[in-house]
Amino acid sequence: MKRFKRAGSALLAGVLLASVTSGLLPSGEAAAQAAAGRCRTDALAARLGRPDPGAGNVYAPLVLTNTSTRTCWVYGFAGLVMFDGNGDALRTRVRRENVQPRRVVLAPKASAYARLHWVMVQTGTEKRCPTSARLMIIPPDETAHLEIPFKAMACDDGRIDIRPFVPGTHP
Repeated sequence: MKRFKRAGSALLAGVLLASVTSGLLPSGEAAAQAAAGRCRTDALAARLGRPDPGAGNVYAPLVLTNTSTRTCWVYGFAGLVMFDGNGDALRTRVRRENVQPRRVVLAPKASAYARLHWVMVQTGTEKRCPTSARLMIIPPDETAHLEIPFKAMACDDGRIDIRPFVPGTHP
């Protein structure tokens, strides 16, 4: 019986060693990433990348950067609210694009971005499209917000399409 237990223990140890070396179990950096917590608002900085306008459409990356000294992750979509120059909230209809989100691990100083899209051409019965001055950003799964300058004219009743965050600052 003892001989069987030793053989079984040796076999189990061999399987675990093979799993770690083949990458099936977390080790080193993968284990650290798995242990990382969600990025909190106070650990993030936001900015809008260079807008790319054309034919009445505007695309721009919304970039979140980890400003903390710890690795953290974001998953999903940001919440957005536009404000005018007087500080009054503008109608903001955020439409999540049908793209499957994934967890994006951010080492300190690393960034993730979400592509924003809006139209600056009046639609339907719109007579004018209000111009924003600032954008409130609520990171995924957070309630606190960040604010950045955002001079945009979002028509179609304030609609902004957003994709989930992906690694990097922009392709």
